[in-house]
Amino acid sequence: MDRGSAWKLFGAPTDQEGSVNDPRTSEEHGVRWNEKWIYRGADGVTIERLVLWNRYDLAGVFCANGDGGFEPE
Repeated sequence: MDRGSAWKLFGAPTDQEGSVNDPRTSEEHGVRWNEKWIYRGADGVTIERLVLWNRYDLAGVFCANGDGGFEPE
């Protein structure tokens, strides 16, 4: 999945950390990423979905599982 397809499928992220050109990487949920799209719930606080990118490559999509954790979607 490319960035345009992800945008069409999930919509615009509520928040974003990093950027496609950010040389710093992080690791989360076993995935190395440099850009994170955050999708918050209707309350504006809870996180429902994370989309992680490593440059232009999709690194992973994770959905909140209700117990405070995330699982691959």
